[in-house]
Amino acid sequence: MPNRARDWFNQAVRDLEQAQDSQKAGRHEWACFAAQQAAEKAVKALHLHLAQEAWGHVIAKLLQELPESVQVSENLLEKARVLDNFYIPARYPNSHPEGAPFEHYGPLQSEAALSYAREIIDFARAQMA
Repeated sequence: MPNRARDWFNQAVRDLEQAQDSQKAGRHEWACFAAQQAAEKAVKALHLHLAQEAWGHVIAKLLQELPESVQVSENLLEKARVLDNFYIPARYPNSHPEGAPFEHYGPLQSEAALSYAREIIDFARAQMA
């Protein structure tokens, strides 16, 4: 069976581009979700690169499940935890006490999401080099 790590990584980069496009269009909730997806796929690509399977959507957990030979800083884990909060609430109205998701996300959240996703993608890229 072929190793699909590169495919997952390429999609991660594309998802980050979608996050940037959504942010520019003022769709910050979608920018946050797409950034979360980008980071998740980058870490899954790294798992595949290391001949491991990875399941789930919690980026922090996916990072923690990497082999001990891959050093993940606590700072990167904290950034992953921020991104993990964008997986469901950025899409579903019943994730908030009231209001649609777009009413809960703005430039501050999307800028952080994009920045953290870039760092995780760069981390995965460096490990895969």
